[in-house]
Amino acid sequence: MSVDEERYRPLYARLLGLRFVNPGGVLCFLFFEGAIALAVLLALAELVSWWAVLVLPVVVAAMVKLNDMVAAVVVRSAALVPEQERDRFRRQMEPVVGRARVEWISHSVPGVVISADPPPSQRRANPSD
Repeated sequence: MSVDEERYRPLYARLLGLRFVNPGGVLCFLFFEGAIALAVLLALAELVSWWAVLVLPVVVAAMVKLNDMVAAVVVRSAALVPEQERDRFRRQMEPVVGRARVEWISHSVPGVVISADPPPSQRRANPSD
């Protein structure tokens, strides 16, 4: 990341040293101030002690940093996949638009016979009946 891009990143992302996860300003606000607000509300409701106001933002920051480290491992492992495998994966993941013609083959579904005729035991012997 260039120096100019690094300068305009949110302080939260710079302090955590995030390299692969790039949260915007609103998301950083929710991570830090939102965690503090949630902890204060839980403490006011007497569901947790007041230590949660300090602990919850630290836990959220640790989870964001852990997510960044996992993303780094995923990016490194994806770089090891040969180009041929990447092309094959891209071909498989391309959306197909249109209609596909499906032909039913009687042996394609074992034990199921697809027919428009009624079974022989239910056929009438004489059409006048």
